[in-house]
Amino acid sequence: MTDQTLRTTAPAQVPVAPVRSLRARDRDDRTNRPGMVVLLLCSVAVLLPLYATVTMAFKTTRQSVDGNAFSLPSPLSVDGFVEAWRLTNFPRGFTISVLVTLVTVVGTVVLSSLAAYAISRNWDHRFFRWSFFYLLAAMFLPFPVLALSQVKLTGMVGLANPGGVALLHVMFQLSFSVMLFTAFLRSVPEELEESARLDGASTWQVFRRIVFPLLAPMSATVAIFAFLASWNDFMMPSLIIADATQQTLPVLQSVFQTQFSSNYNVAFASYLMAMAPAIVVYLFTQRWVMAGVTQGAIK
Repeated sequence: MTDQTLRTTAPAQVPVAPVRSLRARDRDDRTNRPGMVVLLLCSVAVLLPLYATVTMAFKTTRQSVDGNAFSLPSPLSVDGFVEAWRLTNFPRGFTISVLVTLVTVVGTVVLSSLAAYAISRNWDHRFFRWSFFYLLAAMFLPFPVLALSQVKLTGMVGLANPGGVALLHVMFQLSFSVMLFTAFLRSVPEELEESARLDGASTWQVFRRIVFPLLAPMSATVAIFAFLASWNDFMMPSLIIADATQQTLPVLQSVFQTQFSSNYNVAFASYLMAMAPAIVVYLFTQRWVMAGVTQGAIK
């Protein structure tokens, strides 16, 4: 048998992946145990109150005062939802909350992306660089610190209404959003913009047609953070909005809290209706939150 035949009939050598030792696997398992325990505790801390809220919302008034919040409702009742719908005038409060949140999300994405683009492309200029530091410093000023001045200012200029709340939501979201957009814009090559300018495009056209579409992942992340912050906010609407008929859902729940004091099923039904939109939006968009933040941080 010739050498060529031997080479032809010889079995091919399959690369064997290195097998990790049992000791290394046990070491990794021990390393991951604290993280798994923390994850389990956090899951229980979130899912247990949510379970209690759902079960209490579908109970009757007699079942809700039996002292067992974790027992299953038997039979299921939607009377709590009907009563909460009537007492809080849910359609009106829901509409106001949606409008305030929509203005907040659109305003935050547009203004913060424009500001971040100007800062990132003019970083060598002292004005833009210090503007970025100024916005970062504003992150350390929470609304309760500025509450009194904001209440007086909005009342003087006629913004003691949902429009003023939406405007303040945008302003308080700018710092964090500009930081995210600025980090992401560093990964966008400037050669794309230079080629567009050679073709006669203006700065606004370059941003609208080239840069802003590339910011879609980070825009989704910023929009989700702005949505959650605006929809769940209680303190700012309660202090700014003077007319009780124009309040958002979180404030309306506190207004009728005395009426809900003995009807726990009505109270929990109202809470569930108010937080259901935020839960649904986050479940469908949660993959963009960490993806956008991680992508901007790495780049």
